[in-house]
Amino acid sequence: MSTIWVVLIAIAALIVGVALGFFIARKYMMSYLKKNPPINEQMLRTLMMQMGQKPSQKKINQMMRAMNNQTGK
Repeated sequence: MSTIWVVLIAIAALIVGVALGFFIARKYMMSYLKKNPPINEQMLRTLMMQMGQKPSQKKINQMMRAMNNQTGK
């Protein structure tokens, strides 16, 4: 009888741990993305200007498409 309780407690602890881990990871990722937003077109345009290139919209679109393809979006 006591082994059944041990198994039930272990399963309950596993479920609680998975749920708690999910919410902690979600909160961490939300705060990380708020502090470090992904690169957008304006950031890319600024980066290209700092490197001494004149950014055309066509070139920016190509780079954004390449980055999205590389990350698998």
